[in-house]
Amino acid sequence: MKIGTGLKRGLLKRRVVITGVGVISSIGIGWRDFWKGLLEGKSGISRVEAFDTSNHFTHNGGEVKNFRPEEFIPQKKLSTLNRTSQMAIAASLMALNDAGLMNDISKNIAVSFGTTLGDAQTIELIDELILSGKPILKNIYYQIPTHASPSNISKNLNLKGPNFMFSTACAAGNYAIAYGYDMIVLNRADIVIAGASDAMSRIEFTGFNQFKAVAPERCQPFDKNRKGMMLAEGCGVLILESLESALKRNAPIYAEIIGYGLSCDAHHMTTPTVEGIAACMRKAMREANITINDVDYICAHGTGTLMNDKNECAAIKEVFGPRYREIPVSSIKSMLGHTMGAASALEAIACALTVKNDIIPPTINYETPDPECDIDCVPNRARQHKVKIALNNSYAFGGNNACLVIKKYIN
Repeated sequence: MKIGTGLKRGLLKRRVVITGVGVISSIGIGWRDFWKGLLEGKSGISRVEAFDTSNHFTHNGGEVKNFRPEEFIPQKKLSTLNRTSQMAIAASLMALNDAGLMNDISKNIAVSFGTTLGDAQTIELIDELILSGKPILKNIYYQIPTHASPSNISKNLNLKGPNFMFSTACAAGNYAIAYGYDMIVLNRADIVIAGASDAMSRIEFTGFNQFKAVAPERCQPFDKNRKGMMLAEGCGVLILESLESALKRNAPIYAEIIGYGLSCDAHHMTTPTVEGIAACMRKAMREANITINDVDYICAHGTGTLMNDKNECAAIKEVFGPRYREIPVSSIKSMLGHTMGAASALEAIACALTVKNDIIPPTINYETPDPECDIDCVPNRARQHKVKIALNNSYAFGGNNACLVIKKYIN
């Protein structure tokens, strides 16, 4: 393994490190509670309260019950912000504070963010107002655009740097982090707020129920009797920074990002292909200049649906050959549920904490082995395991695949 050989052949890369993280999830708010919940195998699944589910096939989800936006955002601004943006701003503030940047927000900080539907709750609200004949205030219309979250982060924190939104569905978080990584490598930014946010949505809940893709009670990735995914909400934010900038500030460093891979299946809107997933992992390892022998952990997309888990396991076997049995592969969606665009951002944070602490979160609710998913899924209990390099897999509707390579920081 040769780290830092260059984005272009023969050119030296700027090293990119993670210096702060912010989390809003169904198992904890703030990275400490999030990490504690992961290691305890805590389930964040409960009865959905955001809307009436009585006419749906299922009724549970990974709803964030204890998020209080007024603790992060002035009360007078809350009415202009949808829930997705509220979580994005709050998690960004947590991450900036964690990175020691709260007193220096005036820096030229970029924002690179992801989502699946932005805040579909706003569209649902407008539909209700139209049907009821009630007036619609202009503040509500401001909340509709998909790019609202990163724009609101910049507006509320007075950030003047570049601002981007990726809407590549469930892989959006990894896409946003990957682009933030590129901005630093290419010397277009020294610091990037990267992540993703998605609120619980009736539109998404109804859609996945109609697909019959939602489990009735719990998510069981890689289990033979798995019944589907569990819709959820949340937000994950990482502060990405050039190593030079981080060392100059004497900032804490969680981990290093050393590459990523992207691919598109160009096959089916909802079913991932083995070939596309395998190509994505290979591209990521090639960019990071590592081999299959360097990978110590894979944070799986692991949705708990029949085809996703089967195809992801098949791709891992194809890429890693006989070594696939030696590599721990866990799905934190078993605990959080599937937070849509925010999923891979939260999973990237889990990877950073894993390589920093050499502890792997479990796949909970695992009961019956599936011969087609005969990976080491770290069943039910967290595991002490030396992890220098982790892959963070995400595979989205439309065949949008992204794999991020996260490495233990070594000066």
